[in-house]
Amino acid sequence: MEKPQLKMVFGKYVLDLKKTLIMGVLNITPDSFSDGGEFLNIGLAIKQAKKMVEEGADIIDIGGESSRPGSNPVFIKEELKRVLPVIKLLAKEIKVPISIDTYKPEVAEICLKAGASIVNDITGLRDKKMVELVAKTKCPVVIMHMKGSPKDMQKNPKYKDVVEDVAKFFKEKISMAKEAGIKNIILDPGIGFGKTVEDNLKLIKGLKIFLKFSCPIMVGSSRKSFIGKINKTDNPKNRVEGTIASICYSIINGASIVRVHDIKQCKKAVEIIDAIKNIK
Repeated sequence: MEKPQLKMVFGKYVLDLKKTLIMGVLNITPDSFSDGGEFLNIGLAIKQAKKMVEEGADIIDIGGESSRPGSNPVFIKEELKRVLPVIKLLAKEIKVPISIDTYKPEVAEICLKAGASIVNDITGLRDKKMVELVAKTKCPVVIMHMKGSPKDMQKNPKYKDVVEDVAKFFKEKISMAKEAGIKNIILDPGIGFGKTVEDNLKLIKGLKIFLKFSCPIMVGSSRKSFIGKINKTDNPKNRVEGTIASICYSIINGASIVRVHDIKQCKKAVEIIDAIKNIK
């Protein structure tokens, strides 16, 4: 096994992976499951991003297309209309890297030129053009596992062994990415993306198996429906405590990046987990 990556260097940014990094979620969509419609206004989106940075976010992840179960894809023009003005303004006003949450290489390329510096691809580099773009720009990429598409991913997903199946997926994708010249790879097991409640729990519990790939692991369990089902709450904003529990267990099991909505609360929990982990 290769040594774990301790730093991620790209452009003007250096991410210290010896501590847990927090990726703040900024959905500029009308229909995201948790905050749809809240930040369609450019001013409100900028304000929210700055607030997340102040509260401790190390990365801001901006998305213009909902990936909630059953959601429909949007056209490239519409996605860019939502995210591009925010990225252009935000890149000049915050000092942390911006991630573009998209699986469309056309969107990613324009956003990278506008100031984004990470690509978060929920389809795990299915598109060869995205592979070529990431290799060419040398930007970090999040390779996420998803069964199917957001439209159909929750229609009776089945695995022989969800942890082993995702590990096999990562092995293939890492090999393909490295062959293309991609170096900065982040792995995301895709909590809630084509997974049952039990699948999500097994992935978090079995997260350590993915450490063998020597890539940073990111977990995005924030406000997800499996938390709502366990805690019996339909309102995603009432899932903060469950989110904190899930990210803490994930960090103990090897996650070095957590993607969350509630920065302030999660940051405090992460600081305690990191302090316990790093005590000698």
